[in-house]
Amino acid sequence: MDMNRAAPRLSRRRLLKGAALAAVPYALLPDPRAGAQPQSVDYPPAEWRPASTANYTASDRPGAYAIDRVIIHVTQETYSDALAIFADPQMKVSAHYVVRSADGHVAQCVREADVAWHAGNWGYNTRSVGIEHEGWVDRPEYFTDALYQQSARLTAAICAKYGIPRDREHIIGHYQVPGTDHTDPGPQWDWVRYIRMVNFS
Repeated sequence: MDMNRAAPRLSRRRLLKGAALAAVPYALLPDPRAGAQPQSVDYPPAEWRPASTANYTASDRPGAYAIDRVIIHVTQETYSDALAIFADPQMKVSAHYVVRSADGHVAQCVREADVAWHAGNWGYNTRSVGIEHEGWVDRPEYFTDALYQQSARLTAAICAKYGIPRDREHIIGHYQVPGTDHTDPGPQWDWVRYIRMVNFS
């Protein structure tokens, strides 16, 4: 190593050019805040996958509206398509949670404090938490053990948080909402099993 050689002199122009080149990769990266999770989801195992703000009503529940129901839905779509629909501001629909069929993974799309547009009935929207389940009402193979288990844990946590009784009067299907034309979760949904699992979660 030649220690006696003079160090090269850096011009101001070279320094500025080097700094600009060093900054380029960072400028091309997405903003780390884009798509970031809220400080915390309402249900810790859930992943934050936000619905468009055009698809729900911001609120301050349970202060603004008491929460006394959980409404069970079936997406009639794949998990990823349901999330895409909720994220599309043109769709005017959302739910608080979506549960994936294969492994029971839970996505939260709307904060529980806000009013999701899932029931088709304003009064029921204001008083409930909506949970969508990946699948179709006439395809029971989508109602896997993992889906039932993780959904039951989620519903039990919601019931515990808001003092909701864990029974069929307070955990209802979309078809039970007054004025609806929906049939979900459909005749293949095992209500006896589900309510038992909610009570033992």
